[in-house]
Amino acid sequence: MRTLLFTALLALSLPGLAAPAPFFLWQSKVDGHLTCAQVSPGDGWIAFTGPFRDAGCRVPYDAPVRSR
Repeated sequence: MRTLLFTALLALSLPGLAAPAPFFLWQSKVDGHLTCAQVSPGDGWIAFTGPFRDAGCRVPYDAPVRSR
């Protein structure tokens, strides 16, 4: 019983340790438009640069995190 409880608590706590997915700047193959997203917007887009920490694709992923 104790093992089952420990396993359940461990399984429930693991998602809290996951890091957010990085953002990438994607470029349209059609008109060169740029957009920032965590996943590809579709077949007509290629990864332009990244990864970034923020949704505006301004802070590089390897930059140190500042406390607020």
